[in-house]
Amino acid sequence: MADLTFTTKDLTKLVADVLVLGVESIDDTPTIVGPDTFNTSTLVGLDLRALGASAAADSIVRVPAPQGFTARTIALVGLGEPHNGREEQLRRAAGSATRAITGMESLAIALPATQESEVISLAEGALFGAYSYTSYRSEQSGTTVPVTRIDIATPLARQAAIKKATPRIVALAQALHSTRDLVNTPPNDLFPAAFADLAKTAVKGTSVKVTVLDEKALASGGYGGILGVGQGSTRGPRLVRLSYTPAKAKKKVALVGKGITFDTGGISIKPAAGMEAMKSDMAGAAAVLSTIVAAAKLSLPVAIHGYLCLAENMPSGSAVRPSDVITIRGGKTVEILNTDAEGRLVMADGLVAAGEENPDLIVDIATLTGAQMMALGNRVSAVMGTDHAVEEVLAAATESGEAFWPMPLPEELRPTLDSQVADIANMGQRYGGMLVAGHFLKEFTGGRPWAHLDIAGPSYNESSPYGYTPKGGTGCGVRTLLTLLEDYSQ
Repeated sequence: MADLTFTTKDLTKLVADVLVLGVESIDDTPTIVGPDTFNTSTLVGLDLRALGASAAADSIVRVPAPQGFTARTIALVGLGEPHNGREEQLRRAAGSATRAITGMESLAIALPATQESEVISLAEGALFGAYSYTSYRSEQSGTTVPVTRIDIATPLARQAAIKKATPRIVALAQALHSTRDLVNTPPNDLFPAAFADLAKTAVKGTSVKVTVLDEKALASGGYGGILGVGQGSTRGPRLVRLSYTPAKAKKKVALVGKGITFDTGGISIKPAAGMEAMKSDMAGAAAVLSTIVAAAKLSLPVAIHGYLCLAENMPSGSAVRPSDVITIRGGKTVEILNTDAEGRLVMADGLVAAGEENPDLIVDIATLTGAQMMALGNRVSAVMGTDHAVEEVLAAATESGEAFWPMPLPEELRPTLDSQVADIANMGQRYGGMLVAGHFLKEFTGGRPWAHLDIAGPSYNESSPYGYTPKGGTGCGVRTLLTLLEDYSQ
């Protein structure tokens, strides 16, 4: 990841391959903007319209630096509209610059951030955007290599709040990048046991303890959901338990992540078109792992127990069938009506195990339903659960700049999950499928404070990159979860 520094240097004296300035629309005219200490008259000769520079989000134009600047070139990035607040506007603008400008060693970003919170957000976006997944490329071309040094030019660089926030900025960006790496890893290399091994590696150097349950341990523990989903694969399932228990913790939070390392749909097999994206069906587990590691690095005084529910959903002679009945940990039986509704089965085991810790809050995060995308699209995640828990998640999402939307759990949908032969079925009515899935998960929370995050669409970007968001894994949910944990640690 790129090195991050803050500087109060005059912009004309910044040594960098590229100096990034903003473009805003003032009186319908594209206008260069930077820190309030920067005199834009030094660039008065630039004809922005002729250059094609625009205030539109993700618009970037590079020009040779005028005489008097130490930087080699200047990049003019559109600031876009502040739909989600000024902080997120600056976060996305900085991220679009670092994402688009590759093959360079150094970048200096000088956008119009006037408050400490804006500078912090700008720095976050810069690191978020400086990402590329190249592990499987035989040659590293300049077009795929992010910058290695980022200087944030601001008159607030020496403020105590900026210095205090820097370790968090770095830890958060590392968590986002590691989540993206896991989501982008090909499923032939990221299967449940391999994921469990990576979790052990990820927590080295922290106080996080890892326990891995293999098939035998899952069977003896009664984890029928994880075992049932994973029994169709030659690569067995795992449950990874992460424990971070600092001495000064006064509250306890449990995080449960869906970790289907590849989802064919099982016997209820998915269409071939688009199935390659199903390597991302473990994005929830990846977010949980990375968030807990970040919390440990920051020494947050809150106890956290994480559960990575890992399985590969494959069709075979040993796979579960529609009409099979399995027993979830704790004894509740589930009739499987559709083997492609497998995420809720592994999550049920994880939720029961999480409840056994008697936490103050349970949060699960999963790429759970296609219905989430039908309702909210590919950039807005859903949250449902108990009222206060939902409010806490939404507050954390707003603070972190992530887009989550509250969804209801209408009582009339619960009876559609009734089974003729078991305690509950894994499918209910088609309409409101995201909410029906929420009702299923609620059955395994033991009535505790709980929030369910459905990130099916926003966790994996199959279209063009934008802002600080690359194509592929996005790291969705990490920012909200870490902010939520910080709120609980206070």
